[in-house]
Amino acid sequence: MLFNIHISGIRKVDYTYFRDQFDPIAHLSVHVNPAAQYILNQHEPFRSILLQLQGLIEQAVPECTLKYKYRLPFYYLNGKPFCYLNCSKDYVDLGFTRGAWLKSHSDVLITKDRKAVKSLRYRTVEEIDVEILLEVLQEAISAQDKKNWRPPPESRF
Repeated sequence: MLFNIHISGIRKVDYTYFRDQFDPIAHLSVHVNPAAQYILNQHEPFRSILLQLQGLIEQAVPECTLKYKYRLPFYYLNGKPFCYLNCSKDYVDLGFTRGAWLKSHSDVLITKDRKAVKSLRYRTVEEIDVEILLEVLQEAISAQDKKNWRPPPESRF
C-alpha cells in the first residue's frame, strides 16, 4: 500500500511498503553474537585494537569461548571467566579476572585500585606487544586452576 501523508501542505509519500516488497534481504534476520557486535560498533582505532586482541586471544587460547556478559566481551575458559575486553574513552583494556595471580610483567599490568583484576591497556594497535601478551595469557591460563580469585595476603611474621 502507498500511504500519502500531508504535513503542513507538503505531500510526503511513504515508500517503505515498496522497499520491503522488493528488497529480498529486508525480511531476513541475521543473528550476530552480541560480543562481536560490541567490537564492531567501536570507533577506530579501538575497533582495530579489539579485533587484533580478539584474534591473538583466540589463536593463543583456542579452547576459550567468547560471550557477552556484564555488557562486555568476556572470554570463558573451562566455564569460568578468563579475561574481558573493555573500550574506554582513551584506551582498550584487556582485563584478567584472576590478575592478582599474575606476577610476570608487573611493569605493564595495571591494577589501579583493583584487588583481583589486572589489565593490559592499549591506545593504538602499534602498542600491542605480542610477546608480552602471549606470556601473560599463558600465565593467566595457569591461574585459572587456582581456587581463589587472589592469593592469600602475605604474612607479616
